[in-house]
Amino acid sequence: MSENDLIVAIATPYGKSGVGIVRLSGEGCLTLAKKMFRPFDKKCDFTPNKMYLGEIDLGDVKDKGFVVFFQSPHSFTGEDIVEFQCHGGIMVTQKIVDMCLTKGARMAEPGEFSKRAFLNGKMSLDEAEGVADLINAESESEMRCSTALARGELNKTVTDIQDKLSDIVCEMQAYMDYPEEHIEEKTRSEIKAILEEICQQIDNLLATSKQGKLCKFGVDVAIVGKTNAGKSSLLNRLLGTEQAIVTDIEGTTRDVVSGVMEYNGVKFNLLDTAGLRETKDIIENIGIDKSKQTIEQSDVVLLVIDRTRQMDKQDEENLCLTQGKNRIIVLNKSDQKNCATLDKLIGKDKVISVSAKTGENIDQLKKELFDKAFDGNFVNNSLVITNSRHEQVLREASEIAHKLLSSGDDLFFDCLTLESQYLWEKLGEITGVSANDVLISKIFSKFCLGK
Repeated sequence: MSENDLIVAIATPYGKSGVGIVRLSGEGCLTLAKKMFRPFDKKCDFTPNKMYLGEIDLGDVKDKGFVVFFQSPHSFTGEDIVEFQCHGGIMVTQKIVDMCLTKGARMAEPGEFSKRAFLNGKMSLDEAEGVADLINAESESEMRCSTALARGELNKTVTDIQDKLSDIVCEMQAYMDYPEEHIEEKTRSEIKAILEEICQQIDNLLATSKQGKLCKFGVDVAIVGKTNAGKSSLLNRLLGTEQAIVTDIEGTTRDVVSGVMEYNGVKFNLLDTAGLRETKDIIENIGIDKSKQTIEQSDVVLLVIDRTRQMDKQDEENLCLTQGKNRIIVLNKSDQKNCATLDKLIGKDKVISVSAKTGENIDQLKKELFDKAFDGNFVNNSLVITNSRHEQVLREASEIAHKLLSSGDDLFFDCLTLESQYLWEKLGEITGVSANDVLISKIFSKFCLGK
C-alpha cells in the first residue's frame, strides 16, 4: 500500500438510510468516476464543487444519484476527491465500492482520509483527533470540547507557546554570537519571564483535564444506602424512566443497575447499587461487594437515607464507608409526615431532602450533583483537554518547563538552547510537527472507516 494509492470507502454509517455516500480520494478519482457515472446534463464537465445528477453503474443495475468533484488542494484530504451520493442501503453503497475496486481503487484503511489530510497540511494532528471525538460525541459538553479541538483551539495555544520558545532560542543565540555586548543578565531576565508565562499556559491547560475527562466519559455516580431507602426509586426519578425494579421487598436490587442522565450538557452515569446490609444470601453479598467497588470507582456518591426511620448501626457504617468520598447525603421520602430527626448528619457534607416518589427537590439535587462533580468550578470554556494523549504530553512538557525555569540561572546558554528545543519538540507531539510515523499510524488506526 502506498500513500499515493486511489482509495475508496463508505463515508456514511453502515445500514439503511435515506442517503449513502461513497468517497474516493487520490489521483485519478475523477477518471474512475466518469467510467461509472452517466450525467443527465449533456453539458456536464464536472466543475469542482458542483453536484451532478445521473446514473451510477452498479454492474447489473443502475442507481439514480449524484456525483460531486473536489479538486486538489481545495478538498478535505488536499487531494482530488469524488463523492458518490446514492440511495442509502447496505447493498447499494457496497456495490459502488466493489465497482470502484474493480476499476483500480483500493479499500481505505480506518482513518486514512483524515491521515492524508494531516500529511497534506490540511489539519494538525490534534485537529484530526478532534474530528474523531466529534463523531463519537455522546453529550453536548463533549461535542463542544471536540468542536473546539477540531477547530484548532489547542493548536493555536500550543503554537503560541512554541513561538515563545523560538524567541528564547533567538535571544540565547544572539548572546552567544555577540558575547562582548555583555547582555547576559538582561537576556536571562527576559528568558525567565517568558518561561514563567509558558509554565502558566501549560498548567492552565492541564487544569482543565479533570473537567475534560468528565465531559468526555461522563460523571460516574454511585447511588448507595440501606435496603429500601429508595435508591431504585431515586434512579428512576432522576432518569425519568422505570429503569430499576421497585418493590417493598428488601434486597430487590442485587446487581448494579445503570442509566444515563444529561444535565447542563454533561452526561451522568447513574449506578443504582445493591442495598448495604448484613445478609447470609450469597448472591446478595456478591451484589453488596459490587456496591463497595462502585463507591470506590465513582466520581460522586449519593448516600440515600430513609427519613422515615431513625438512623441505626447500618446507617453509621454506610456513613463511615463513604466518608472522604465526593459525597451528597440524600434524605429520601420527605413527602412522609413521620420524618425522623437526623441531627447526626449536620456537618460539612451536603445534605438535601427529596422525595423520589413525588419529585420534590429532584431538580435541586441535579444541580447539587453537577456542582459536586465539578467542585463548583465548571469552566464554560471552549478549550478543555479531553484527550489522554494530549494530557500526557502536557504533563511531560510541564515538567520540562518547570525544570528549565528553576535551573535557568545555572545553565549555560547552549544547554538552555537544547532544553528549550527539546520542550518545543515535546509540544510538537500534540500538533504533529514532531510526531513519528508510528504514533501517527496508531492515532489514525482508531478512526472509523471512511473518515
